Amino acid sequence: MRIVKTIDEVRKAVKEWKSTGLSVGLVPTMGYLHEGHQSLIANSVSQNDKTVVSIFLNPIQFAPNEDLESYPRDPERDAKLCEDTGADIVFRPEVSEMYHDDFCTYVDMDILTKNLCGKSRPTHFRGVCTVVLKLFNIVKPDRAYFGQKDAQQLAVIKRMVRDLNLDIEIVGCPIVRESDGLAKSSRNTYLNEKERQAALVLDRSLKNGIELIDAGERNSKNIIAAITEVIRSEPLAEIDYVSVVDAVSMQDVDVIENDVLVAIAVKIGRTRLIDNFSFSV
Repeated sequence: MRIVKTIDEVRKAVKEWKSTGLSVGLVPTMGYLHEGHQSLIANSVSQNDKTVVSIFLNPIQFAPNEDLESYPRDPERDAKLCEDTGADIVFRPEVSEMYHDDFCTYVDMDILTKNLCGKSRPTHFRGVCTVVLKLFNIVKPDRAYFGQKDAQQLAVIKRMVRDLNLDIEIVGCPIVRESDGLAKSSRNTYLNEKERQAALVLDRSLKNGIELIDAGERNSKNIIAAITEVIRSEPLAEIDYVSVVDAVSMQDVDVIENDVLVAIAVKIGRTRLIDNFSFSV
């Protein structure tokens, strides 16, 4: 496995691979990798001849009041996880490699980015779409892998690929959880022991929603109320949103008639966590 830091190095390697007919998978990450990222890499390795993992803490998807500076970092551990899982290249550029000083071109999306996380993080998806499109143009992968935990991000990337006619297959991979149900996240490291226990309310609340839907409930207001009630039983939890949205458009639905995403964002102490489940009609 090679660790490269320049765009030219990645392009040269991919060009050589593709000249011999090899397929290429891309796993975009911000680093501090865990088993969830590892599952994405493993999927790419199994489905492609070569795999590139990008590790880039993208500054333009963080608002000024967010955790860019405190976001956890461990490049040596990241590299070992990538190598152990079978990645061929880790692309770890500096900010100056990805963005010129006078950079002024961004990817904006309407509709899908206005709801859920887009409400409380209005500039977030602009940064996500911009950096992901740049990575797609740099690596030119056949397939790219994203986790279902960031379900809105997955939907946004799929729509960007469709709308901009990109010749890339987007592969969504299941949420990876701790043994007690907490969804794997790099931000879980922010939680102290008491907060870590309190965070289990996210999984409990979603299970309550799943049981309700499985029992035949299709009114979104009732599902949201049931999930909200569980979350509010935890004193350390502060709700950002509890929503039932169309699985494609990310818009709120009153009654479940098509495939939906049931998504939540909850602050535990100062840490904002997200989780979700999908339901197919």
